[in-house]
Amino acid sequence: MIYVTRKAHFNASHRLHNPNKSDEWNREIFGKCNNPNWHGHNYVIEVTVAGEADPETGYVIDLGKLKSIMKKRVLDPCDHKNLNLEVPFLKNVIPTSENLVKSFFTELQEDVDNAAYGSSKLYSVRLFETERNIAEYCPSRGE
Repeated sequence: MIYVTRKAHFNASHRLHNPNKSDEWNREIFGKCNNPNWHGHNYVIEVTVAGEADPETGYVIDLGKLKSIMKKRVLDPCDHKNLNLEVPFLKNVIPTSENLVKSFFTELQEDVDNAAYGSSKLYSVRLFETERNIAEYCPSRGE
């Protein structure tokens, strides 16, 4: 199995807030990330495709195509946006890193799988909220 990863970055703001809970609960659980005036991050996203190299091209996926898909599906909708208010596919999602990686995976999956060679498929999405806070979604590993 070969794993090919493309990395990109975007900037976005968000607020961690569960509208079904009290303001007190939200402040206690989310702390400063519950700031009603929002806060932002310089996110780094890594998208990994797994499979075997195509015998004619040597590619698992053309990295130029992967770059275009990431731009269309995640970067353009999210970059310099408020994730709570401006990104349709994140409507009603509490934008924790955990929820974001799963949402990004879902948003990318069909286009990536269609662009990949042979039986290669989208394998995982990793999101660096900070240098030390990272979430990964990799359903094929059963995680």
